[in-house]
Amino acid sequence: MHLTTTSLYRAYNRKGGSLVARLWKRFGTLPNLPPLDFAHEVSAVYSSSIEGNSLDLNAYINSKGIQAANKAQSSERREIDDLVAVYRWAQETPLTGASTLEAHRRLSRGFVPKPLLGAYRKSVMFVLSGAGIEYAAVEWQLVPERMAELFSEMDALLNARLSVGRVFYHASLLHLRFVHIHPFHDGNGRMARLLEKWFLAQKLGVKAWQIPVEAHYRAHRDAYYANLRQMGANFYDLDYLKSVPFLTMLPDALADSVKQLSSRP
Repeated sequence: MHLTTTSLYRAYNRKGGSLVARLWKRFGTLPNLPPLDFAHEVSAVYSSSIEGNSLDLNAYINSKGIQAANKAQSSERREIDDLVAVYRWAQETPLTGASTLEAHRRLSRGFVPKPLLGAYRKSVMFVLSGAGIEYAAVEWQLVPERMAELFSEMDALLNARLSVGRVFYHASLLHLRFVHIHPFHDGNGRMARLLEKWFLAQKLGVKAWQIPVEAHYRAHRDAYYANLRQMGANFYDLDYLKSVPFLTMLPDALADSVKQLSSRP
């Protein structure tokens, strides 16, 4: 599956993608969007939580400026701090292959060995759960080739004129393809969610950073992973015809944001 493909776009629209342009227009007129700095903190907390970080938003905000009670809490807070800083940095940085590697270097320095920061893995990659192997990613020897292809297609889309609906569709595909390649030793999920939002912001403007997408994914974590699993357990056996439920989670996140923010005084 190529990042530039539109073969799934009709099915995507039937499942809710067709509402994206209207929802995005409504989102842009809301007077009570969260401040950007707070939006980045929300994104970082919930993206980290998906990966098992135990600090919720209140705990993280209350912990700022206070010495952590124990080493584990301190490590978790640092993970979030690093990710918040990367969201802020990405807001001011063009999305490219090189900046993607730099983002990984910055966000994973608290949990990835120094030689592996911003560097593609050089080992096999299995995504595990309590039930065993959930997914086998592409061989590490092919990661540079697959990522070069992904970045080339990403650049083409960043330079193309796209409708709002297509922007959201390709942002979700970028998230999905990145996860399937799983190019890094660790931090792939955080990177995939960052890239999705980064792409949106490059195409649609700074307000894209204010969509609490990661909070939506955390609230629907079981569905998030189930939608990934149903495409297949091996890079070479992936069935992208089954990807639409995952691709439409981003429009669902936007719809939930509009609904929630519209109901606030």
